[in-house]
Amino acid sequence: MRRVEHVMGTAIGVEVRDRSVSEGVLDSVYGWLRYVDARFSTCRSDSDISRLRRGELALDECAAEVGEVLERCEVLRGETNGFFDARYKDAGVDPTGLVKGWAVDFAGELLRRSGVESFCVNAGGDVLVGGGQEPWRVGIQHPFLRDRLAAVVEGHDLAVATSGTYERGDHILDPHTHAAASGPLVALTVVGPDLATTDAYATAAIAMGAGDGIEWLAAQPGYCGFAIGADLTTTRTPGMQPFLATPLAAPSRSAS
Repeated sequence: MRRVEHVMGTAIGVEVRDRSVSEGVLDSVYGWLRYVDARFSTCRSDSDISRLRRGELALDECAAEVGEVLERCEVLRGETNGFFDARYKDAGVDPTGLVKGWAVDFAGELLRRSGVESFCVNAGGDVLVGGGQEPWRVGIQHPFLRDRLAAVVEGHDLAVATSGTYERGDHILDPHTHAAASGPLVALTVVGPDLATTDAYATAAIAMGAGDGIEWLAAQPGYCGFAIGADLTTTRTPGMQPFLATPLAAPSRSAS
């Protein structure tokens, strides 16, 4: 069973390999995603987060999920030495960098609670997979050749998130300087157990810069990464190799 809907500003697809799953299961997943969008979208003037930013709501007047997400953002700010930061000097809080992954993680939990044993949720290229007799395979987009993959990640229960500059340019900011993060990396894919943290770590590591970001990521238990430079040289943390299903796109080195 497969379904794709445009929600939370992107195309989110759900694939279920189980043979006996009702359409109502997917209805509940997309209902949840629409609920999250109504609470957190910065493009909707009536969302909780928009009203909080304008001072029309206090935090304790928002949906409980808003406080949960903002608390998680603060924890991640500490873990990343401030390179993942939902606080913005002029616009107030903006948890956009966490919300999609957080919402997809709970979508996966909804599928499991419904008895689904094998699923994939693809949210604009950031992917959560669960279960399955055969491993799921997740392609890592080649940054310059749109019809090719740089590599393939495979596994049964994991999250895969990529941050980079090859599609949207220098849109990732260094929160310490408020300037666009610069450096030789064009893409960084992170693999971990949950999509919210995996996505946040990918963003933070890109903001740190090539060397610092990869070395920091290599020290995070349960998470690993695969980076592609502007010259197509690839770098991977030690834990990444077991997840790579295809030969690397170019000569690579391993971070310590």
